[in-house]
Amino acid sequence: MAGTSTRERIIEAAAKLLSEGGRDAVSTRAVCTAAGVQAPAIYRLFGDMQGLLDATGNFGLATYLADKTALEETDDPVEDLRAGWDLHVGFGLAQPWFYALIFGEARPGHEPTAARQAAEILAHLVRRIAQAGRLTVTEERAAQLIHSTGKGVTLTLIAMPPHDRDLSLSTMARESVLATVTSDATTAAPHTGLINAAVSLHATLDDATVLTEAERALLGEWLGRITRAGRTDRR
Repeated sequence: MAGTSTRERIIEAAAKLLSEGGRDAVSTRAVCTAAGVQAPAIYRLFGDMQGLLDATGNFGLATYLADKTALEETDDPVEDLRAGWDLHVGFGLAQPWFYALIFGEARPGHEPTAARQAAEILAHLVRRIAQAGRLTVTEERAAQLIHSTGKGVTLTLIAMPPHDRDLSLSTMARESVLATVTSDATTAAPHTGLINAAVSLHATLDDATVLTEAERALLGEWLGRITRAGRTDRR
């Protein structure tokens, strides 16, 4: 369709301007010139320039992930999370302007589509660790810690001159976070093992169809209480 073709042309023009000149290069006039359209087309298709920027960030992330989806799940979900972390940091260093557009411009109450998609990928990785009985905190807390730390490290590395970047910073942060939120289920201490089991069971509650919805909710509350109590005891 003509409308779809115009939309794609505008996004691709904005993406090229962003990758070559950064956020300031993506102006209405520059995009219109590069895409061969008039300004009303941008507002009709994207609402405003922020809508176009969100679509451009989504385009950049999707394009990168399309080239990197060779990551197949293994029998070790923690190792898969390591690979996911490295993929995330690699995207930031390879496409710094796209990364900063998606993750570096926090706006209260707004989450770009690309950031939401990245969060869904992370949530899936974390849930697999929980289901394996190796998560020592709630899925939500683990995802928040992994995301905030990974984002902070990536933005820090982006801000450094390329010749000064120490990529071991990413490795150290990654392993520190994993040591905090995961454990080896075969060597976990009894108290930690109880928390792991509670988190793991909570992650698979939806499969317990033998229970009613109310019973699953009640069991979920009990399991959450065990997890929260364990977290308090470890302080």
